[in-house]
Amino acid sequence: MKKAFLLVFALAVFTGSHAQFSYPKKITTADVALSAIGGFSGALSYQQLYGIGKAKRFKVGWGVRLTSFVGKDLDYITAPARLTSGETGPQVLFVENVLSNLDTLKLSRSQTNALNLAIHLEYSFRKLDVGFNIDAIGATFGAEQTGTFLAKSTDSRLSGTQQSAKPTVFNLLLVSDNDLGSLNSELYARYWFSPKTGIRLGASFQFTEYTTSQNLTFENDRFRNKILMPFVAISFKL
Repeated sequence: MKKAFLLVFALAVFTGSHAQFSYPKKITTADVALSAIGGFSGALSYQQLYGIGKAKRFKVGWGVRLTSFVGKDLDYITAPARLTSGETGPQVLFVENVLSNLDTLKLSRSQTNALNLAIHLEYSFRKLDVGFNIDAIGATFGAEQTGTFLAKSTDSRLSGTQQSAKPTVFNLLLVSDNDLGSLNSELYARYWFSPKTGIRLGASFQFTEYTTSQNLTFENDRFRNKILMPFVAISFKL
């Protein structure tokens, strides 16, 4: 996430002085994206981006995105930062995981539908855009699933038991494992092959999270799967 932001910002700094093309102050788009490998997801989104500075090549904006994710035989690992890192706060981004605290909820099937507000950064080179976006806040819905809980601790009486879980309802972007719920982010390049239509290619990094119906080992009920998938999308200017 941090590297993607720095990449887009660096492009703005190093090439902004060579602007000769007239870029719009505001661009509104709708987008359909498909991601696969390790899981499958489809995303529908609407976004508005605003040009910054004299050239308007660097843009920031907001959007709304519905991401539906489907997976089979996935491992959901202990989610809260207080367990994965042994602490909370922004510094967890630089702290190694406490492996002895990481339990697993194995789900044979998972399906989440996350509706989130998203943050967008983008830089344009005439018909080519490069950008990054990330979900910030929203809600997730989906059906209850049953999976096998495996505890790292050999003393846990719950290890090997069947546990029911539902998608965590509230989504919130914080920092690393401080995040809550299911969030999608994309690093991409887009080419406008006509004035109104473009194709995007890139990588989608998705968090999906389930909450068990009871507290398990370490009084934890939240488990998360993280997956990086290539995606292709088609964009329409509105």
